[in-house]
Amino acid sequence: MARVLSLSGSEALFLCHCLLVVATVRLGLTLFSYNRVRGMVTRLNARQCASMGELRLVAWGVAAAARFVPRATCLTQALSGQYILARQGNASNIRIGIERGTGEQLKAHAWLVSDNHVVLGGSVDGFAHLVDHGSR
Repeated sequence: MARVLSLSGSEALFLCHCLLVVATVRLGLTLFSYNRVRGMVTRLNARQCASMGELRLVAWGVAAAARFVPRATCLTQALSGQYILARQGNASNIRIGIERGTGEQLKAHAWLVSDNHVVLGGSVDGFAHLVDHGSR
């Protein structure tokens, strides 16, 4: 909380924006199907590549906001980041995979990827790639 209070005005405003997006996406995933929420997120026409600075800012904002939203999973964070990037006109993909060699329990994970850079979700090592869902 001390870190939040030490933010500049623009950083605090961006964090509030991220918090609103993460909470809305989390609620959407609770009430609707993934495909419906994804359709709402990706309806924006995003074609350009984000700068590394923009990617880092979105990664920081979404990850920080997710700490305040219960059950803000990797999928919630990936969808939130994709929406924020798309609002800026930046294209991205949500990559979904499953963990290799997990035995009986299937463990899925989601990443936000932009221009071959993993923005949110950590390392893809140890996961089998299933599908990418991109910006329209």
